[in-house]
Amino acid sequence: MISIPRRIAQELHVEERQVAAAVELLDAGSTVPFIARYRKEATGALDDTQLRNLEERLRYLRELEERRSAIVESVRAQDKLTPELETALLGAETKAKLEDLYLPFKPKRRSKATIAREAGLGPLASALLADPSQAPPARAEKFVDEAKGIRTPEEALEGARAILVEQFSEKAELIGFLRESFWSRGRIVSKVRDGKAQEGAKFSDYFDFFEPLAKLPSHRILAMFRGEKEEILDLALEPESAAQAEIEGEAAYERAIAASFAIMDRGRPGDKWLGDCVRWAWRTRIKISLSVDLRARLWQNAEDQAVKVFAGNLRDLLLAAPAGPRSTLGLDPGFRSGVKVAVVDATGKVVDTAVIYPHEPQRRWDEALMALGRLCRLHRVELIAIGNGTASRETDKLAGELAGKLPELKLTKIVVSEAGASVYSASAYAASELPELDVTLRGAVSIARRLQDPLAELVKIDPKSIGVGQYQHDLAEFKLSRSLDAVVEDCVNGVGVDLNTASAPLLARVSGLGTSLAAGIVAYRDANGRFRSRTELKKVARLGGKAFEQCAGFLRIRDGDDPLDASSVHPEAYPLVRKILTATKSDIRLLIGDSKTLRALSPKDFIDEKFGALTVTDILKELEKPGRDPRPEFKTAAFKEGVEKLTDLRPGMVLEGVVTNVAAFGAFVDIGVHQDGLVHISAMSKTFIKDPREAAKPGDVVKVKVLEVDAARKRIALTMRLDDAFEAKPQRGAFDKPRGVTNEKAPPTRNESARPAGGNAFADAFSRAGLAPGKEPRK
Repeated sequence: MISIPRRIAQELHVEERQVAAAVELLDAGSTVPFIARYRKEATGALDDTQLRNLEERLRYLRELEERRSAIVESVRAQDKLTPELETALLGAETKAKLEDLYLPFKPKRRSKATIAREAGLGPLASALLADPSQAPPARAEKFVDEAKGIRTPEEALEGARAILVEQFSEKAELIGFLRESFWSRGRIVSKVRDGKAQEGAKFSDYFDFFEPLAKLPSHRILAMFRGEKEEILDLALEPESAAQAEIEGEAAYERAIAASFAIMDRGRPGDKWLGDCVRWAWRTRIKISLSVDLRARLWQNAEDQAVKVFAGNLRDLLLAAPAGPRSTLGLDPGFRSGVKVAVVDATGKVVDTAVIYPHEPQRRWDEALMALGRLCRLHRVELIAIGNGTASRETDKLAGELAGKLPELKLTKIVVSEAGASVYSASAYAASELPELDVTLRGAVSIARRLQDPLAELVKIDPKSIGVGQYQHDLAEFKLSRSLDAVVEDCVNGVGVDLNTASAPLLARVSGLGTSLAAGIVAYRDANGRFRSRTELKKVARLGGKAFEQCAGFLRIRDGDDPLDASSVHPEAYPLVRKILTATKSDIRLLIGDSKTLRALSPKDFIDEKFGALTVTDILKELEKPGRDPRPEFKTAAFKEGVEKLTDLRPGMVLEGVVTNVAAFGAFVDIGVHQDGLVHISAMSKTFIKDPREAAKPGDVVKVKVLEVDAARKRIALTMRLDDAFEAKPQRGAFDKPRGVTNEKAPPTRNESARPAGGNAFADAFSRAGLAPGKEPRK
């Protein structure tokens, strides 16, 4: 059994020493961002993605070892731990294989097999299996014993069958092989329940549907399982495709079971009875058990992919280009309740609010323009952020007219996603941050701020409420939260945080901090004013040496006592910078940004026992462009005039829009008609792509062509392949988004099945049975 570090190293294709160093740092309390940025020498420059994968596998393998130890002890306590079984348990590489091996020894409720053994029928089952030459009823006569509840030979045979069925279904190698065969040959079948067609119209793609298990994409799995949960669909797993069923049904599986126990029909008296036992075992126990296992695998695979999609989209949204510190007017659109208005200054401070009623039923358009004009002049507004919800296009038109009437202000209007704004408005943090504002106005504030700095504002919202995934409400809470929290942590630390302006939720995501220490930093700042240096952090209550080590490099202090405090250079490396200053005979303020001098330096001249070439190189790059923001340049999309609702769209139109969400099957694009259009993955690029995020990410401004509009179902098919000749009918799959999938705005990894056997007589027997995974059954 290889060590955990070696196994992870093999999986990640890195050296074992790199993994061992990372594990040691993680166990010592270091965070992934800190290790990735400031411990490159130790880990051989493992990046944050590699470290996250390492962390996840480390967790899994340690859970596996813990479970392995418990199982070994359990079997040893039963005095059934043979050397062969112990070797098999110690060599099991997955939880599924481990549980298969443990199944015969696992404490279980009293079963028919247990009762039969207690009645002394074990020898009968063994004899019938070992020697079918004698008729089963005649052999069973000897086991009739009314005192033990066995009144007839038939009852004795029924008990013997129960024992053999349990024996067949608990052979680890057999079950592992059958599971893989079921996976590679089987399919899922979905049917609509009687009388549910109208109620479940959104699942109509799955009313009469089947697809091979191994080919099912994650979004279809999630859609079907949700349809089943809502009692619209009935799902069944069938162990063979339609073509295979026509050939021989499930006989190959039964032959495989028989082969593993050397059961064959030679015309002997007991052969037929044993064959019936095999059929009974497959149809009443093994098939059902495998179906449960494979449903779990389907769900796990889909859940893992959905979490990955959500995490990727969240990362792109958090790292979207910030408009920067500019006075911004936030508009939260609405019809009857009016448009909520908030003005925030360059620092994000709320300086004014209002409610206007430009739309039906009030329709006080001119009055609204006057009110907005007054606010824009008074506060020298530069940007207008418009939420993309109800009445968004109508409000966008209002903002356009406002900009035309105030040319001297050079106003720029941008429609931004308001996903999660209502969640923030009603949160305890929003109440403490904006206690003087009504809940309805807090949403306008959030919309304005998220244009200035998406990362700083979105960290205040539970990531699951941002709604950039697929079926996030169906996913395991702990798995989704763990993944999304890791994304937020990586993004926040990758950008860096201004220590003197950051909110408590933003500080809480900094490496080494947390909710309590973040609150302590804000309290200290409120009581003592701006931080002048990073070392001043040590005065914050309960912020000890370890926390300082983890967080200091990610916190920025602009215009502080030491210019290095505004960079990502860690305080532990300040002595190294002093050596560089000495070598260049320069002042820190002169050296920072001096590309010519810095590029002339050789990193090897500054390597010592503490800092290697990787760290020195990073420091020289940072001194050249200190505190640089890794996020892209801010851009805006221009919605086409006159295209404001679904009925305004025509096939062939080329429009500009903003990617709002990316799923496994394509990307959703807001083109300003209150309904996002779908660019199917096949229409995203002229070259083949496996992941839609290769071509588009949330927040991207893209040009699209309208392929088809289905007004009745509120569907828009788009393409990003603008050079393609237009066709009246969309390409196959243009609407290939299952109806169970929605572009939701708010509120399952590794293959864990046992490996198929191979290279031995056991596997050869299965091959002869026509059941090798991935192969057609023997005709």
